[in-house]
Amino acid sequence: MCLHLECNLNINKYSKINTMKTKIIVLAIALYANATQAQKLKGSDTVLPLAQKEAESYMKTNKTSKITVIGGGSGVGLSALIDGTTDIAMSSRKMKMTEKIKLSDAGKASKETIVAYDALAVVVNPANKVTQLTKEQLEGIFTGKIKNWKEVGGDDLAIVVYSRESSSGTYEFFKEHVMSNKNYASSVLSMPATGSIIQSISQTKGAIGYVGYAYVEKEVKALKVSFNKGKTFIAPTMATAKDKTYPIVRPLYYYYLSTSEKAVKPFVEFCLSVAGQKIVEQVGYIPLTK
Repeated sequence: MCLHLECNLNINKYSKINTMKTKIIVLAIALYANATQAQKLKGSDTVLPLAQKEAESYMKTNKTSKITVIGGGSGVGLSALIDGTTDIAMSSRKMKMTEKIKLSDAGKASKETIVAYDALAVVVNPANKVTQLTKEQLEGIFTGKIKNWKEVGGDDLAIVVYSRESSSGTYEFFKEHVMSNKNYASSVLSMPATGSIIQSISQTKGAIGYVGYAYVEKEVKALKVSFNKGKTFIAPTMATAKDKTYPIVRPLYYYYLSTSEKAVKPFVEFCLSVAGQKIVEQVGYIPLTK
C-alpha cells in the first residue's frame, strides 16, 4: 500500500512538473511573439518611401517592433494580402471588386485606411520647352494619337511615353482619371518602378511620364495641367494639392485583414498621428489635415 501511495505521489509530482513546463513554454512563446512584433508591408511604389520613413520612426520608439517594407505595385501588395503573405498592403488605388471577391471567397474580410494624399505629377525632361498640357492633350499623348511635341507647342521631336506596369495602382489611376479609361498606346514603355521612370525621362529629351509628387526632383520637370480645357493651368505643389486646385490628387491606402487589426493597429495609428502626418509632409505627400 505504501508503495502504491508513493507511486501515486511520484506520478502527481511529475504531472505537476510537466504542467509547469508546458505553461513556461507557452509563456515563452507568447513573450517571444510580443517581443518581436514582426510586420510586413508590401505593395505600392508610391506609398513605399512614406511607409519606409514611418516604419523607421516607429521602430525607433518601439524597440521590440520589426517592420519590413517592400514595393512592387499596388496589385502585388493586394495579391499578397489575399494570399496571406503580407500584413499590410500599400495601395495607391482602391481595392477592386475582383480582389474583394477573392478575399470573400477565402473567408477573409479587410479594413481600409487612408494614410495620406498624393499629387500625381506629369513630368518631362528639363530640356523640353513645353511647360503645360491640357487633359485632352495628355489623353492624346498616352493613347498614341499625339506623337510629336510640335503638336502641343514643342520642338519637332518624337514623344517617348513612359508608364508604370499594369500591376501599379498609379497606372490604373492615371488611366481612369486622366485618360477617361481609354487604353494606353501599344508604344508606351512600361517600367517596373517609379525610379526607373525618373531615370529614363532624365536621359531622354522627348520623354514624358507620371510619378508621385514625392518623386519629383531636379532631374525632371513637372508640367502644369488643365482639366478645364485650357482655361487655367495648375502646377503640382504642396499648396495646390492641399487646397485641391491641382486636379490630379488621390488618396493613398493601407489594407489589412480584420483578423490582423489588433497586431497592425499600433503602427497604423502612429501613421495617422500628428507625428506620423508630419512625416507625410516631410516625405513630400499631403497630410490628412491641412
